[in-house]
Amino acid sequence: MSNFQNTTSSSIIFLLTGVPGLEAFHTWISIPFCFLYITALSGNSLILFAIVTQPSLHEPMYYFLSMLSTTDLGLSISTLVTMLGIFWFDARKIGFNACLSQMFFIKLFTVMESSVLLAMAFDRFVAISNPLRYATILTDSRIAQIGVAIVLRGTLMLTPMVVLLKRLSYCRSHVLHHSYCFHPDVMKLSCTDTRINSAVGLTAMISTVGLDSILILLSYVLIIKTVLSIASPEERKKAFSTCISHIGAVAIFYIPLISLSFVHRFGKQAPPYVHTMIANTYLLIPPVMNPIIYSVKTKQIRRAVIKILHSKDT
Repeated sequence: MSNFQNTTSSSIIFLLTGVPGLEAFHTWISIPFCFLYITALSGNSLILFAIVTQPSLHEPMYYFLSMLSTTDLGLSISTLVTMLGIFWFDARKIGFNACLSQMFFIKLFTVMESSVLLAMAFDRFVAISNPLRYATILTDSRIAQIGVAIVLRGTLMLTPMVVLLKRLSYCRSHVLHHSYCFHPDVMKLSCTDTRINSAVGLTAMISTVGLDSILILLSYVLIIKTVLSIASPEERKKAFSTCISHIGAVAIFYIPLISLSFVHRFGKQAPPYVHTMIANTYLLIPPVMNPIIYSVKTKQIRRAVIKILHSKDT
């Protein structure tokens, strides 16, 4: 009985996994991941700095972009220590509470990113369908309220999912299959009934990321309907061009998510390292690509970034 109690205590240690079968090449594998982390951290920090310091970017669209960069930074930092720790030092051990904390923040920033993308879709809809009231609808105080609501929504939806893992007993192998703590991965190690955990986790993801994807799609149906009612082809093109960056951000968030689901479901015959590499890069694609997309496709951001980099050179 005492042994059973030990499996449920917070003293339990999980073992994270690098790239199965390629342990001898972890140092070399870490090189592209280091590059991705540096790109993600520097790119999003630069976007944030540009928005904070450039008065011309103090507009609703860029406030939402600053929220997106913040979530991307949080997502990158959440996995950086354990992933690079495994590749550089073979530091595979992680305590139970530390594992739950990492899992919570990875899920939180993922849900927050989905929520921010939904808020940005609403921003584009208001800007295109009702431009004269844009400034009065999306005031600074309302944007701040949206930001607080995004954090509270993610926290309230995900806390039960993580806390419920504490009630489980872990009497099987404590080896996880990723270089970070992943909710289904931890749940599979339990030797007790996990149906409640599965139901709560599925409900949390459907009511956040799943619902957001439907609402984003609906927003673009309304945006397209509004744009098509505009008589001038030039005005249509201009209206659509303001959405390109956001569409790119939505694509790089949802396509890897869907691809990862397909690989897990239909790629069971693939070598284990394929699943691991895809799972590792999935969390890094949005933080790496979002600053690039917005710097390339948004003229104001591009100008602000160039101005900042030029001022540092001088």
